[in-house]
Amino acid sequence: MKTNRRVSSVLLAVVIVIMAVTHPLQMPAQTAAVKSSDGRNSSTAARWSLQVDRVNPGDVNLASSFQIAIYENLVNELSKTKRFKQVLRDGDRSASDTSDLLILKTAVQKYTPGSETRRAVTTVSGATKLTVHSQLCTPDGQIVLERRVDGNVRFLGSNLRATQNLARNVAKAIKQSALPEPPLPPPAQGAQ
Repeated sequence: MKTNRRVSSVLLAVVIVIMAVTHPLQMPAQTAAVKSSDGRNSSTAARWSLQVDRVNPGDVNLASSFQIAIYENLVNELSKTKRFKQVLRDGDRSASDTSDLLILKTAVQKYTPGSETRRAVTTVSGATKLTVHSQLCTPDGQIVLERRVDGNVRFLGSNLRATQNLARNVAKAIKQSALPEPPLPPPAQGAQ
């Protein structure tokens, strides 16, 4: 009975994620504004905005549910870091008006499918493993940060949990890295 509920929950989550990706115009863009403790926007805490590009599967035979789960978990985990003024989805029109934009590009390098059953029975085998190459770039293509990041699930948990662990590791690597200062915004017209 628990297995049926778990499978149903996973299937429902996959359907929701697929709907969110295939119909992005029907959903508002997910942004996370950074606020200081007094409730105002903080200019020192977060100076960049971030756009998360779709995950590139590369030459890896990766199920679309894994690509979507990586993308959704990246948006969620990066929003939690409070490192960015806003976290924008790929294709968000407001990104073109942002002068302090970084773009996260993620390409899958390795994928080892696992088995929930083998993990539950043996706890030694059946691990699901993902390795990605992540780049933070400016809109003109200059690379600001480049990392190889791993995510896996070794013991209990669904195979898609590896995507959550991967996204958490990417967010942690970005949060711990020093980013350059964003360019100054152009002066407003009519200002003296």
